[in-house]
Amino acid sequence: MKLSGAEIVVETLIEQNVKTIFGYPGGTVLDIYDQLYKKSDRITHVLTAHEQGAAHAADGYARATGEIGVVLATSGPGATNLVTGIATAHLDSVPLLAITGNVANNLIGRDCFQEIDISGVTLPITKHNFIVHNVEDLADTIREAIRIAKSGRPGPVLVDIPKDIQLAKCEFSYKAPVTKDENEPAPEEAVNEASRMIAESSRPYIYFGGGAVRAGAGALISELADKIDAVIGCSLMGLSELPTKLDRFLGMQGMHGHYASSKAMAKADLIICVGVRFSDRSTGDAQKFSAGARKIHIDIDAAEIDKNVKVNLGVSCDITDFLRKLIDIVDFKRNPNWMAKIAKLRDQEKEYAVKDFLPEQAINIISDIADEDTEIVTDVGQHQMWTAQFYDFKKKRTWISSGGLGTMGFGMGAAIGSAYGSGRRSVLVTGDGSFGMDLTELATAVTYNVPLTIVVMNNSVLGMVRQLQNLFYNKVYSNTTLDRKTDFVKLAEAFGAKGFRAANAEQFREAFEEAYKVPGPAVIDLLIDKDELVLPMLKPGGTFDHLILDREDKA
Repeated sequence: MKLSGAEIVVETLIEQNVKTIFGYPGGTVLDIYDQLYKKSDRITHVLTAHEQGAAHAADGYARATGEIGVVLATSGPGATNLVTGIATAHLDSVPLLAITGNVANNLIGRDCFQEIDISGVTLPITKHNFIVHNVEDLADTIREAIRIAKSGRPGPVLVDIPKDIQLAKCEFSYKAPVTKDENEPAPEEAVNEASRMIAESSRPYIYFGGGAVRAGAGALISELADKIDAVIGCSLMGLSELPTKLDRFLGMQGMHGHYASSKAMAKADLIICVGVRFSDRSTGDAQKFSAGARKIHIDIDAAEIDKNVKVNLGVSCDITDFLRKLIDIVDFKRNPNWMAKIAKLRDQEKEYAVKDFLPEQAINIISDIADEDTEIVTDVGQHQMWTAQFYDFKKKRTWISSGGLGTMGFGMGAAIGSAYGSGRRSVLVTGDGSFGMDLTELATAVTYNVPLTIVVMNNSVLGMVRQLQNLFYNKVYSNTTLDRKTDFVKLAEAFGAKGFRAANAEQFREAFEEAYKVPGPAVIDLLIDKDELVLPMLKPGGTFDHLILDREDKA
């Protein structure tokens, strides 16, 4: 059958089992929007308040579901507004399809109204991108973009479609949904070498990240740890793949990781790294990072092996295949001295814990009240780290946060997208600084009655930047004191949401219990002290031998 390019776009998305698309209309995509209207019984479009919010919503949808997220924007500023969202997905390896319109082929390069070379702009932050110059290529280009986005190490792909291609017609035939490429199997010799290294180890530590989450490798990691008597830690992006209270799991390590987890990694003699990329926030001084430990690195992306940290055994392959083969051949062993050291580290962690700490109390209250499968979404800052440190995760894919790019303004869009993806309520923990960047999406949440509870940790400052100024810049708080007069309760009500305020743990529990039951969006303004710190802290470029444990310790 003969269809226009705009019809082909929508029919191909439906064919590929895309249920929801986020976006914002404009001149060069009006034909696609016309088709979305006509086919609204088969595909849902969510109109956001801003294209960046749409990109983050598609990202949140993908993280919550494991499926591809799709975002649509017009040319020029509509396309450039996607850039931060695309970059966020790129740094966190999220499968995203960004579709943009452009001026007609014969007008490209003439500086027409709202023309931009979005393919050139996004080239460094996508796995691949396409400009479609022939309508006959359109359907297969979209299919190929989805395959690329999903395969190997996932990531964003952009398809730019000129206006004349949307209007042109050609024959269209349905095809089966594309499948992602098969990953490389684990090489036997590498598995054997890993087994030998484990046999020679007496202090093993398994370290996993976002790649393990995407592979669903948590159960295998736990099984391996039980067999070789190892402890487990994760990066920020690894959270929720294992239950927080799993006996061997020490929690997040890194700049603001748990004391026991970071210290154990520093004391290990073997670190088995699974789907993690050794970012600077995880290693500190990469040259001195766990210098006394041998390292095994298993990752789907060969480019990550030896990129930041040199390892003794690096393997690019299917993570779960490697772990299954390793579990089958590795010898059962016990490491009693190592476990005794771990117990001491855990005791020390309890000693260093701050007492009567409102941010921790608030996160614990959210953990107590929220359902186990509630997605916990954050923006970026102190509130993000407190949530990562204190939330009791019980189910997979319930942690949604910007790790690699650290995008303030990620939270509202991502929380909306995650709620659409899961069909359940999301909880967004944000700060007054981050919320100020994305609160326009509250209009979207209210319009669509999205089940969303928003907790604003309001300290009237840019907390994480202020913390760095506090510790390393002689308490010179240059441009980090917001002291804005915004009343978040009235703001919520102005948007059509419910608003609450709390200043202590008892008030917060009462507010959260009520807000969590609201059918649509609700906002809680939680007042916290501007001088609260996220501790422990690894000094940028430092080592885990010298963690900052209180505000006077700047070693």
